[in-house]
Amino acid sequence: MLERLFRLRENQTTFRTELLAGLTTFLTMAYIIVVQPAVLTGELFVPTLGPEARTGMDFGAVTVATCLSAAIATLIMGLLANYPIAQAPGMGENFFFVLTVVPAASALAVVHSGQTTAWQVALGVVFVSGVLFLALSLLGVREKLLSAISPTMRNGIAAGIGIFIAFIGLQNAGVIVKDPGTAVKLNPRLLSPELIVFFLGLVVTTALCALRVRGAIIWGIATGTLIAVGIRWLATTWPPLGESTLMVESRLMLPPDKGGFVPADSIFSPPPSLVPTFLKMDILSALSLTMLPYILIFLFMDLFDTLGTLVGVSEQAGFIKDNQLPRVKQALISDATGTVIGASLGTSTVTSFIESAAGVEQGGRTGLTALTVAILFVCSLFFYPLVRMIGTYPPITAPALVVVGSMMMRNVLKFDWANYAEVLPAFVVMLGIPLTYSIADGLALGFITYPLVKLCSGQGRNVHWLMYVIAAILAVYLVGLRG
Repeated sequence: MLERLFRLRENQTTFRTELLAGLTTFLTMAYIIVVQPAVLTGELFVPTLGPEARTGMDFGAVTVATCLSAAIATLIMGLLANYPIAQAPGMGENFFFVLTVVPAASALAVVHSGQTTAWQVALGVVFVSGVLFLALSLLGVREKLLSAISPTMRNGIAAGIGIFIAFIGLQNAGVIVKDPGTAVKLNPRLLSPELIVFFLGLVVTTALCALRVRGAIIWGIATGTLIAVGIRWLATTWPPLGESTLMVESRLMLPPDKGGFVPADSIFSPPPSLVPTFLKMDILSALSLTMLPYILIFLFMDLFDTLGTLVGVSEQAGFIKDNQLPRVKQALISDATGTVIGASLGTSTVTSFIESAAGVEQGGRTGLTALTVAILFVCSLFFYPLVRMIGTYPPITAPALVVVGSMMMRNVLKFDWANYAEVLPAFVVMLGIPLTYSIADGLALGFITYPLVKLCSGQGRNVHWLMYVIAAILAVYLVGLRG
């Protein structure tokens, strides 16, 4: 049956190869199980933004929503498109959800006090954008929309989000701290437990990536966890160390119910309840004029992520023939369906993961690889206490953010460096996203700059008409809605 369903012989692969490829892909992207609930609940931003960063979403429910949406979307990709491409809530979209959409939705939540919350409105925005993804995919429009934005601008967005993610990782680890004179500075306490955990985790993760070890990021997270547990053990068994200023101030001293570490015999447990986030999206509020710009931004972010991943992984696997990617419509439909399902379950935009390239390198060529990944995501639900422990201690996951951010920076190699009218707007996006601490504002600055620079340089005719429309909408957004 597997041969008939996935055409293993036709794709010159075997059952064993596909299973190993699926395991490889899962290991390289499993960090999302830890990072996603920490991001959507706001726990990841508490060290830098304070307790008000918490969104009110339930950590356990978001964990379940993350695993289930990844499993379902990846399963659809494997069965419908027969591609070895895994899907999960995307990095970048989740930060945009928490740092931009939730604050914007808070005003609507106040207006409808007692009936909705900001995160429910934000989920509604994701749901509506997912429905649009699906409609555009079914109509074959999404492939055509890609031509509206130049490759340099698309790669500038990816690089800018990469810098933003890495910057947040450095802040969460405590490497970069606030300073009233210069905004930020290097933390002088480089021997604090948090920074020790971060730097050792970063070194291990980077070394494993350089050695091309499969699952380098998740192994780095595991290493950071063991180091943190070791430091906490020393603090509790050696009184002088436990009474030192550094250890008293460290979050490693907190009990399990306050974000500390769980006992080894409590690692396994039934999955948490999905009820707190299941079907809690506020679609009506999301359809308001205030939230329209965010729906459009989610639309384009997911479009770029998905098509970029499809093209990159397909080139590596040799799927593209005569400049055409077979079954591209099915692949895009699976991505759009994943976003709709994800929002219904309680998580942000689901998209194709570039880490799928690791499984392709291992030999994965069919949807059986994706099926393997889907099964592993479901199995991970039974390790919730461990996920909770890791996800609520930022120095453990911070190295993953820095490494993922650095990987996204390779997109600058794809810039059209010979045309400065292309490079400058992309550079504005790259700087705008981290410096404004907002993906939406960074994109707005770049998208407004792009047609203006092209017009002034005599290249206005080379700009797609849709870019002028987007620039006008975003200008109204910045001056009107934000003003």
